[in-house]
Amino acid sequence: MPALMIQGTASSAGKSLVTTALARAFARRGLDVVPFKAQNMSNNARVVDGGEIGVAQYLQALAAGIEPDVRMNPVLVKPEGDNRSQVIVLGEPDLELSRLPWRERSAALWPPIEEALQSLLAEHELVLLEGAGSPAEINLRDTDLANMRSARSAEAVVVMVADIDRGGAFAHLYGTWALLPPEERELICGFVLNKFRGDRALLPPAPAKLEELTGVPTLGVLPWLQHGLPDEDGAAPPQRRPGARSVSVIRYPTASNLDEFRPLEQVADVVWATTAQQLTNADLVVLPGSKHVASDLAWLRRTGLASAVTERFHAGRSVLGICGGLQILGSCIADPAGVDGDAVGLNVLPVTTVFARTKLTRRVETRFRALPPPWNPLGGIDVRGYEIRHGETRATEPGLDATEDGLGFVRGPVLGVSFHGLFENDAVVEAFFRRRADRSLEAVFDELADAVEEHLDLPQLEALAGIAGAAPLVRR
Repeated sequence: MPALMIQGTASSAGKSLVTTALARAFARRGLDVVPFKAQNMSNNARVVDGGEIGVAQYLQALAAGIEPDVRMNPVLVKPEGDNRSQVIVLGEPDLELSRLPWRERSAALWPPIEEALQSLLAEHELVLLEGAGSPAEINLRDTDLANMRSARSAEAVVVMVADIDRGGAFAHLYGTWALLPPEERELICGFVLNKFRGDRALLPPAPAKLEELTGVPTLGVLPWLQHGLPDEDGAAPPQRRPGARSVSVIRYPTASNLDEFRPLEQVADVVWATTAQQLTNADLVVLPGSKHVASDLAWLRRTGLASAVTERFHAGRSVLGICGGLQILGSCIADPAGVDGDAVGLNVLPVTTVFARTKLTRRVETRFRALPPPWNPLGGIDVRGYEIRHGETRATEPGLDATEDGLGFVRGPVLGVSFHGLFENDAVVEAFFRRRADRSLEAVFDELADAVEEHLDLPQLEALAGIAGAAPLVRR
C-alpha cells in the first residue's frame, strides 16, 4: 500500500500539524488513511486500546476518522529528567529498556516498530508517517528510527517541511537535503514552507532556485494557522485572554499532559506558572500531572511555589490537582517498587499515595458528587477522562470523596482527581467559566484540511506518492 511521510528540517517545523491536516484531507476524500510515528518523545500521552501513545498520533487518528491504537506510535519515550526517561513499547512501559543508555536501545526497539508499521501497511490504503526532529542529525544517525529508516521500511516518499517564520527556511531545506546520503535524498518528493506570514510575492526566485539545486519541487506554502490543537510537548505559551478568569497551571520540570488544558485557552486566561508571583492573582491554580512526582515536589519547594500553594489553601482559594498534582497535594508518597521515589507531599489533602511497578492506563467515566464551594457547580456532572499512573491514592480521613468511585477527593478549596481530561468535558468548562469552548476538534480538523487543500498541490503530491482512488479535489 502507498506510504507518505512528513519529515521536518527541525523540531517544531510543523510535522504533526501537516500530518494531521493531510489525514483529514485524505479521509474526507474517501481514503482509508492511518497515522504512524515510530518513536515519539513527549510527556503528553493518551490512553488507547492496548495502553498509551503520544497525543499527536491520537489526534491524527481522530482526524482520519479511525480508532487510535498502540501500533500508530509503537515507541513513546517519556522524559523524567535530563538523563532519564521511561520507554513505552506498544503501549506498555518497558522498565528494562528504560534503564539502558539511549544508544543501546535502538536494536531492541526496531523489531516492534517494523512489525507495527508493516501491519498497518497491510490493513490500510495509505499510511501517513510522521518523522521526528530532523533526518539530518548526523550525530544520531545510528540510532534514528523515526525518520529515513521508517521511510525505507514503508517504501514511503517523503515531504520535507520547514518553518519559514523562523527565517532561513531555504537554507534549512537545502542543508537537510545535502546532509543526507544520495539514496535518502531520492526519497524526498517535495518541500513545504510552513507558518508563512507576509507577502508571497517576495518568495521567488527561491523555490525555483531550490528545485534547480536539488531536483525537488516546492509543493506549497502554508500560512500561519491559529489551529487550536495542543502542542506535542505542551511547551508553547498559551494564548492569552486578558479580562477572562485567570488559570495558573504550575509547570514543574516534568509536568505531563499539559495538552489537556488547551480547551481552556478559549474561555480563560491561562498561564504556565513557574514562580510564586504567578499564583497571586489567579482565580484557579492547577497542579497538573507529573512524570516524576518526587523531583517535581523538590522543585516546588526550591522555587517557593510549595509555600505559595499551601498559603493559598489556608486563605480558602481554589487549588486543583490532577493525577500527579493530586499526589503532590497529599501528605506522603511511598515508592516500595522503586518507580518514582519516596516524598513528603504538601499536606493540604489528607490522602496518601503508594507507587506500584505496574502502570495503570485506562479510560474512565465518573460523576461528581455534591461538592462544597467553590466546587459546587461541578456537583452531579458526568465526566470522561483517562488515567495514566503508577500511584494509587487513598483518603486517610472519611468524607473526602468527590466522585462516586474514588477518583477524586475534596477538602474545602482543594480538589484532586486521579484522571486527566477534566477540561475536555464541555459541561465542566461551562460550570467553571460560565461558557463553553466554541471550537470543537472536528472543526479544527476540517479547518486544517481546508488549508492544505487550498495551499498545497495535493494532486501532484498524490501522483508523486502513488496514491490512487481519492475523490476529486474540490477547492473550498
